[in-house]
Amino acid sequence: MKTIVIGLVSLLGATSAAFTLNQQPQPWIAPEKNAKMPNPVKSNAESISAGKALWGTHCQSCHGKLGLGDGTKAAQLKTIPGDFSKATTQAQSDGSLFYKISEGRGDMPGFKKKLPDPEDIWNLVVYVRTLKK
Repeated sequence: MKTIVIGLVSLLGATSAAFTLNQQPQPWIAPEKNAKMPNPVKSNAESISAGKALWGTHCQSCHGKLGLGDGTKAAQLKTIPGDFSKATTQAQSDGSLFYKISEGRGDMPGFKKKLPDPEDIWNLVVYVRTLKK
């Protein structure tokens, strides 16, 4: 009986650990002052193209080609990358997206040092807007 109890405890512990990996992240809300920042970059062919190029270099490996959260590195992360085609992502303000890309959180690195020109991050925000379903 003691062996069965120990086995069950071990099994439950392993199952619990498996569920903690690749779990959905807690809600991520940008500070109000950042969320209200307007995007100074207009959406046009040039900004979309620039954002798409940056996406391919910096974002696609985790978030996937179409922003569905299915990139080649996604399975290695502790949290599932967001699906940017969902209405919940698209409903966020440009300032919120800019903040999240700049600052990062958990597995999501911040890009303010890798992309020190804010226009690059704004171009990424413009590109994310094209990933709607």
